[in-house]
Amino acid sequence: MSDPKRLHPIAVLLNIIKSIKELVIPFLLVVVIPGKNEGIPGWIQPLVIAIIILLIIVNAFLQWLRFTYRIEEGEFRIESGVFVRKKRYIKFDRIHSIDISEGIIQRVFSLVKLNIETAGGSQADAVLSAISKSDADRLNAFISEEKNANNPSDGDEVADNEFAAKSSSVFKQTLPQLFAMAATSGAVGVFLSGAIAFISQFDEMIPFQRIFKDYEDFIEMGTFILTLFALVALLAVYVLATLSMVIKYASFTVIKTDEEIVISRGLLEKRRLTIPIHKIQGIRIMENLIRKPLGLATVYIEYAGGSMEDKESLSIMLFPLIRKKHLPEKILEILPVYETDTKMTPIPKRALSRYVFRKFLYLIPIIGAMVWFFRPWGYLFFLLVPLAIFWAYMQYRDSGWSIDGNLLLLSSRFFSKQTLIMQRSRIQSITYKKSWFQNRKEIATISASIKSGVTSRVGMVADMEEKDCLIIKSWYLPEKAVDSQ
Repeated sequence: MSDPKRLHPIAVLLNIIKSIKELVIPFLLVVVIPGKNEGIPGWIQPLVIAIIILLIIVNAFLQWLRFTYRIEEGEFRIESGVFVRKKRYIKFDRIHSIDISEGIIQRVFSLVKLNIETAGGSQADAVLSAISKSDADRLNAFISEEKNANNPSDGDEVADNEFAAKSSSVFKQTLPQLFAMAATSGAVGVFLSGAIAFISQFDEMIPFQRIFKDYEDFIEMGTFILTLFALVALLAVYVLATLSMVIKYASFTVIKTDEEIVISRGLLEKRRLTIPIHKIQGIRIMENLIRKPLGLATVYIEYAGGSMEDKESLSIMLFPLIRKKHLPEKILEILPVYETDTKMTPIPKRALSRYVFRKFLYLIPIIGAMVWFFRPWGYLFFLLVPLAIFWAYMQYRDSGWSIDGNLLLLSSRFFSKQTLIMQRSRIQSITYKKSWFQNRKEIATISASIKSGVTSRVGMVADMEEKDCLIIKSWYLPEKAVDSQ
């Protein structure tokens, strides 16, 4: 495969769509949204739009024409650039993961998008936006064979990864489970906030005043009708958010081989992500306010890879929804080194007052300001007091730690409960600190960080027994240095 190859011509269309997505907001703000244009001929705006579109098309074609890739001398080589020629050489032994996805346009033409990553960064090291499935499979197999040749101790097992991947499904999320996962997630909030933000960008184009004037009679029908209308709208948003997540994670499957974990999912956009097991830094178990009482959780992989331009690659879902009682069994199948069934050590009861105090530290100024400026309605904000106490208790109750062999478990809660499981050899640093107030109660705060994507993932437990912090410190000291403040 030493001859340079171009992407499929449909890459021109993909480049055009990408350029439009990047320019859509400034384009709308400057060109489309009407404003004061006295003295400017009416033909100027269509001409500007036509020129911009023409430049986008020409640039997309030149990008496709000047982009080539090839494999040569143990390297994946890419040449690109319209005016400035760029050459990128990626050694096979530096490749961490290969991500294969199929968007709607790619699927129409039986193509895929292939991302090659060497380490966490602002973007993927190589992106082939439109190649055939057969070429993608050949590239994947060739790179795996070359990496295996450089590591002969792995034997012939790595060469059989593709066969193993096709025949040994470890975890598959069923459709009812996907609906339960989507229905109990926070996607509705993201969906609603995104819709509000989108509409707010076009308030000059949408005639809100005329709309509200036409519906004055409807509004006068009373609070009941308005409340019913709002509930129907929220229900519609909830259903749309749920369906969007089901479509995104449909056919979610995890496959384990000797060296890799292959995660595939998606209905409209199919995606397959290959993660080397040796790059996994830890696992994170998340339980939100709805799932925890039901004994359900979501599990993520923390690994040294991903790119900033692909947010999903920075937080990889291993199990979208799983019962906590089944978690040790599934972890044993996929990542046995992280298998643990140890019970967490809770923080002391005397720490509860500090959790409550921290909530009131922020709440009292807010209540005071609301009462002062919005009397008498501001007194309703006193209803936040029992809510703050309940939130503080939940955070106190769900905080804890545990050591199981070479594993450190740190559990805490902000809104959702997070349990971070880390190997001692993967921990980058541990920080142990105590304030003057903590010192009086003989408690302290400890945190541990591991590599995750382009940054770090931090697990922290506040106000735990000081002697427990020293136990974690002595457990970790043989491997690394500990920061103490």
